[in-house]
Amino acid sequence: MVSADIESKKMALMEHIIELRTRLMYSAAAVIVTFMGCYYFSQDIYAFLVQPLADVLGEDRRLIYTALHEAFFTYIKVSFFAALFLSFPVIASQLWMFIAPGLYKHEKSAFLPFLVLSPILFFMGAALVYYFIIPLAWKFFVGFETLGGDGMMPIQLEAKVDQYLSLIMRLIFAFGISFQLPILLTLLARIGAATSRGLAAKRKYAVVIVFIVASILTPPDLISQIGLAVPIMILYEISIISVRAVERKREALEDDDEDDDDGMEETDFNDSKV
Repeated sequence: MVSADIESKKMALMEHIIELRTRLMYSAAAVIVTFMGCYYFSQDIYAFLVQPLADVLGEDRRLIYTALHEAFFTYIKVSFFAALFLSFPVIASQLWMFIAPGLYKHEKSAFLPFLVLSPILFFMGAALVYYFIIPLAWKFFVGFETLGGDGMMPIQLEAKVDQYLSLIMRLIFAFGISFQLPILLTLLARIGAATSRGLAAKRKYAVVIVFIVASILTPPDLISQIGLAVPIMILYEISIISVRAVERKREALEDDDEDDDDGMEETDFNDSKV
């Protein structure tokens, strides 16, 4: 009997491993296929990512590379970055297909909206940094250029293509991931690991942590640091509201269950009297 239980557990574990491998293979295939398509358009993607700097410097300026292989690997990096960005919905759907069979119906209905909302918030964060934060930050940095004169050497920006693209891709991912905060805190509330009262009480600590994280993820300038920290704090406040809504819904369900139990007990009592 014990050996049969062990064998059934082994079979279940192997089925989960096989299922996980299948989902990972589909995700990897989606990234590879998207990567090949993105590499074909890598120059267009590169032009899109460089456009904020071109708007600040003007069309007569340039990016440089100092290693023979740097330009080639830059296009590889750009293509892989775009492939991860575009294939994120496929990866998220594969993750959902892996965990969904182990969830109850009400759990599926609870988690599915977050699966849809996650890429939307990621794109919102990426759009915020690309269209608002980056232009301001680039103007700030380029403002340190000097024309020289009176025995003073001019200071002019000659940005390396690899460093520039690494920076802008890091910023896009940092903002996109940071915008997942409401989803993370709401899910923690659903499993009972976070409360709206606790989040509100720890608000001052959250402000300090947010600014520390922003200083690590962004360049050393106040514009990009504040540009990341302020939206995160707004999202933190939205998370408190979302967690409070989850708690109210849970309390309403618990009240309904208690009413049902009381009704059943009263019915049983009346039946016993009869």
